[in-house]
Amino acid sequence: MVISKHDCGFALPFYHLISDKFWHLQPKEGFENFLQIKSSMRSFANLNATVDYAFIDEDLFQLAIDPLSNAVLQEHLLEVYFPDTKSHFTNSFENQEKLLGNIEHKLLHDNAEEYRTEIKKLIRQKNEEEIYLRRGVFKREIPKIYNNTCCVSGMKIDSTINISMVDACHIVPFSESYDDTVTNGIALCPNLHRAFDRGLISIDDNYRVIVKSNFSEKSSLNYFIVPFQGKQISLPIDSNSFPSLNNFYHHRKRFNF
Repeated sequence: MVISKHDCGFALPFYHLISDKFWHLQPKEGFENFLQIKSSMRSFANLNATVDYAFIDEDLFQLAIDPLSNAVLQEHLLEVYFPDTKSHFTNSFENQEKLLGNIEHKLLHDNAEEYRTEIKKLIRQKNEEEIYLRRGVFKREIPKIYNNTCCVSGMKIDSTINISMVDACHIVPFSESYDDTVTNGIALCPNLHRAFDRGLISIDDNYRVIVKSNFSEKSSLNYFIVPFQGKQISLPIDSNSFPSLNNFYHHRKRFNF
């Protein structure tokens, strides 16, 4: 939409829109003061770490959700601010759908090395937005592959609304592996996700749970981690989507199992 010689970064306009009175940013807890440092918001990574979400004025929101008002507002913005490039607006939606479909295919079918090479290329290109989109596809697709079920506890909650109570968990952290492929992911409920990320549990070469012995649990609790010791995890239907045993090896090595 905007033709510029500058980097087409998402962070700067997202942040500086706060100078328009309709746009507001909600900082993450503990980052309230950091949000005031304008120079720190130049990168998408800093923005993502600092801002929980953006919200608009209630009056504008009501206009936006009304189909007729939304169409009038959209046409006005395109005519006034983007008269020469407004045709790109429709194309951008089509291109994004293609991009998301392409990312999903890569996540499900690329090997880790191919995927890692592409991520490094995106980093060199400073394409933080596509990296973020890839992470979003990972978070969406991994639970689906596991039927929205925690692969350790078997917890699954069906709902009439689009929610999931299981997380997509990287086996080897993305910050180390640059790997969002299906073989570097498992679906875990939130407490077991944290237990896995902190090295309280891991998975052996037979896809069985290993529980560390360096912690204790209150006997009054109804939910324990220790009883999962030796339990076989649930695996995807397609063996090509099985989590990588090599990745589990690196996880065990990292936490001295």
